[in-house]
Amino acid sequence: MMTLIAMAPPPGGQPGQAQGPGFLIGWIAIMIGIFYVMIIRPQRRREKERQDLLKAIKTGDLVLFSGGIIGTVANVKEKTFVLKIADKTKVEVLRGAVTQVLNKDELPTDIEQEVAPASSK
Repeated sequence: MMTLIAMAPPPGGQPGQAQGPGFLIGWIAIMIGIFYVMIIRPQRRREKERQDLLKAIKTGDLVLFSGGIIGTVANVKEKTFVLKIADKTKVEVLRGAVTQVLNKDELPTDIEQEVAPASSK
């Protein structure tokens, strides 16, 4: 119904009369506003949450890295973490590789609890 009203010619005007350039500019502004609210703003919020997560990591935290390594942070540096993954085994990894900070008794959400049976050859 609204579409028909919008497409109707103005009273007393020519039936094929084109809209002015202000109409097109208005629609472009509305589309840019919708794009900002739906895409750019949530992305900025997620990035801020991630930066806060990385800043909050301290020595002794249990973390999951993007390569699947789970370990305890032994040392915090400016751009890296020293991660203790086993007795006498420490590796240095980039801060950006952190995907999740875990509680001491928590398993990461990405890992399935069940172990798949080994395939026989």
